[in-house]
This record gives sequence, C-alpha cells and structure tokens, in this order.
Amino acid sequence: MADKWSLSVDTPDSLRRALLLLVVGLAATSFGAYDYTQQSDAVDDAVEIDAEVVAVGVDATAGGSGAGTDYRPTAEFTYEYDGETYTSTSVFPSATSPTYDTESAAREVLAGYDAGDTVTAYVDPDAPGDAFLLDRTSNAPLLFAGIGALFVAVGGVSTVRRLRG
Repeated sequence: MADKWSLSVDTPDSLRRALLLLVVGLAATSFGAYDYTQQSDAVDDAVEIDAEVVAVGVDATAGGSGAGTDYRPTAEFTYEYDGETYTSTSVFPSATSPTYDTESAAREVLAGYDAGDTVTAYVDPDAPGDAFLLDRTSNAPLLFAGIGALFVAVGGVSTVRRLRG
C-alpha cells in the first residue's frame, strides 16, 4: 500500500509528475484564458493615439515543436498619453503574441511601419503604459490555453490512475 502513495521521482509515471503536469496545465490554461479576455477588453476600450516608431523588426526563435523556426514581428514606439511619455514594444494587445512560419509573413504584419514614422497606436485608458500598434485580437492566447488543457487532461488521467493504483 505504501507504494501506491509513493512520491518517488524515479519513475516517469509517478504521482508527483502527474500532479505537476496537472498544475502546469491548469496554470497555462488559466493564463491563456486571462490573456485572451484581457486583450479583448483592451481592444474594446482602446483609444487612438499618435505614436512615433523607434524600430521594427522580426525575432526568430526555434519552433515549439522543434520542426523549424518561428518568426515574431517586433516594434518599439513612443507616445504621449495624459501628459506622460511612454515607450511600448507591444504589437498586439496580448501578452502572448502570434508567431509566423516565415520571416516574410512576420514582416508583412508591420508593413508600412518604419522607424521615424508617426502612426496610430492604441491605448487602454486603464493601462496607459501598455499601448499596442494593431487593434485586433490574436488567437495565440487560445492556443496557449488549449495546450494547457491538454496538459490538464493528461495530468488528470495520470493522477487518477496513480491514486486508484
């Protein structure tokens, strides 16, 4: 009976690992849902402002599945809101921004934005330091939540199996 409740980390199917998977999944799902709600509210509440583009570019990172490179559009811009000057690097209103399979697709997102340009940006009056360039939502937080839900399912099933013995 003692083996049934063992928290050994020596085996890949241990209760500890199953619980860890469950907790990580719950955290990822919660964050994804929160981020999607936050970005939707930011777009709904946003007001237009003038901003000056400081820099635009593309960051390349190893793909999540290891199958290639992902590309993320980047920007830095300054703006004034209620007499305060701010700098932002948010292209989208979410903390989780989308990635693209090709560099050209990522560059296309910011086509027409060049350093030194004055452009329209958007700011939520409740979060004036978090302006963003594109007033549209991204599905990236939903993908994050979906991956978290998968972890919850696997971790939940593994936990139940460990507890039933």
